[in-house]
Amino acid sequence: MKSVTAVSLLVLSLLMSCVATAGAEESGSARLADDPRVVDAIAAWEEWVEYQAAISGVPGMSVGVVHDQELLATDAFGLANPETGVPARPDTLYSICSISKLFTSVAVLQQRESGKVRLDDPVAKYLPWVEIQDVHPDDEPITVRGLLTHSAGLPRESDYPYWTAEGYPFPSHDEIAARLREQQTLYPASRYFQYSNLGLTLAGEIVASVSGQPFGDYVHANILEPLGMHDTFTEVPENLRGDRLAIGYSARKRDGSRDVIAPFQTRGIAPAAGFASNVPDLARFAAWQFRLLSEGGNEVLRASTLREMQRVQWVDPDWKTTWGLGFEILRDKDHTFVGHGGGCPGYYTHIRMEPKTKIAVVVLTNAVGSEVELYTAKAFDLIRPAIEKALKEPGKVPERDPALDRYAGVYDSIWGQSAIVRWEDGLAAVSLAERDLKEALVRLKKTGEHVFRRVREDEEDQLGEEFVFDLAQDGTVTRYKQHSNWYRKVR
Repeated sequence: MKSVTAVSLLVLSLLMSCVATAGAEESGSARLADDPRVVDAIAAWEEWVEYQAAISGVPGMSVGVVHDQELLATDAFGLANPETGVPARPDTLYSICSISKLFTSVAVLQQRESGKVRLDDPVAKYLPWVEIQDVHPDDEPITVRGLLTHSAGLPRESDYPYWTAEGYPFPSHDEIAARLREQQTLYPASRYFQYSNLGLTLAGEIVASVSGQPFGDYVHANILEPLGMHDTFTEVPENLRGDRLAIGYSARKRDGSRDVIAPFQTRGIAPAAGFASNVPDLARFAAWQFRLLSEGGNEVLRASTLREMQRVQWVDPDWKTTWGLGFEILRDKDHTFVGHGGGCPGYYTHIRMEPKTKIAVVVLTNAVGSEVELYTAKAFDLIRPAIEKALKEPGKVPERDPALDRYAGVYDSIWGQSAIVRWEDGLAAVSLAERDLKEALVRLKKTGEHVFRRVREDEEDQLGEEFVFDLAQDGTVTRYKQHSNWYRKVR
C-alpha cells in the first residue's frame, strides 16, 4: 500500500528548494507535474513498481521522478522498519552503496580542475603507499583515469571478507594499505573492465591526500553543502536507524523470508560504498547535472568537466561495457543513460539519468536483490513519452470525463493483480505482473454504459475484447469482467 498522501507529497515538494518550480510559477508557465498526461504515466508506473516490489518481498522502497529542475513526483511503498511498522517515506534514508562513487569521482575531477591531479598520472604519484604487486610490469601503470573507469587492472576488493563475514568488518585505511602489499593486480592496466571497489577507494584516498582534508569533510564542504544536499551522509547515520534510516534486509531465501541486516560502516571503503541519502537529495543531485549541462558555467564543477565525465571513456573489448569517469553509461534503444547502481548489506539502489531529455529516476530499497535497474528502466519507457508530449503540446490536454475516475484502481484474481488507470482521454488496463510495463498497458475505449473495449495498437479502429464493470447500489465499482472472467476491485 502507498504510504504517503497527496498532502505529504506537496509538503515535500515545497521543501525541495534546489529543485524549485518558482521560476515557472512566476512566469505563468505550467508545471509538468500538473499535466494529466505526466500524472497518469507516473501513476501507472508507480502501481506497477509497487506490485513488482511487493511480490518480490521487498520490505520498503522510495522513488522519485525528476525533469530538469522540477521534482515531478516522489512516493514510497512498504515499510522502512517492518518490526515496528514505520512506513517508508519519500524522504526515508537508505545506504546508497555504490552511488557513492559518483560523488567520489566528482571530488577527483574538482582536484583535476584545481591543477592538483592529472588523470593520466600514476596513482603512486599521489599515494606512495600503494604497493600492490604488479604482475604485469611491462604494461601501462595504474593511473587515476584507470581508477575512475574501472580499467586499472585492480582486483575488485581489498582483501578482506567485509561483504559476507559477521558484522561486515570493513577495513580501515591502515588495514587497506597493509593488505595491498600482499595483493596482486588482476589484469594489465587499460586492458579490461573490472569493476573495483578498491579502485574507487583509492580515488577517495587521492582526494584526501591532495586536498589535505579527511575525505568525508572534503565532500561535505565542496559537494554536498553547495548543492543543498543536507540529507546525504558520507557514512551511514546509525543513530537514525529504524526511523529516518530504513533497516536493511538480506536477499530473499527459498522460503520467501529475509533476514535483518545488522548495522555497518564501510570505514576505509566509504569512497566506494559508504554514503547514505534519500530521494529528494538525489533529485537535487540530478537537477544540478541537468542545470550545469544546460546553462554552462561553473557550479561545483565546470560544465565541460561534467560533460567529459558523462562521455564514454572506456569501452571493454567485448564492446558491451562502457564507462565514463565514474559514471556508468548505457545505450538502450537509441537513448543514452548515465548513472549508477548500488548494492551493499541490506540495500539496493539506482539512479538513472538521461541528459538529453533531462529526466532522472531514483529508486531506493532496503533489500538485497531488488530489481532496481528494471524499475528505473521501465519508468523511462512510460514516462518519457508523456513528458515529451506535454512539452511539445503544452495545454493541449484531451478532455477528460471525471466520471471515469470511478473505474480506476487495483483489481485482483488468483492470477495476480491488474490496474485500471486514467490514460489520455480515457482509461487503460495494466497487468501488474508483466515484466514489460509498456507492453502490458492497453488502452480502453468506452462503448457503452460501464462497458469498454480494448484498443488495438496495430489497428485502432478494430476493437478487442470487452471490459465490463460491475457497480454496487451506491455506484461504487466492485469488479470488472474480461474474457468472461471477473476481477475484484481491492482498492
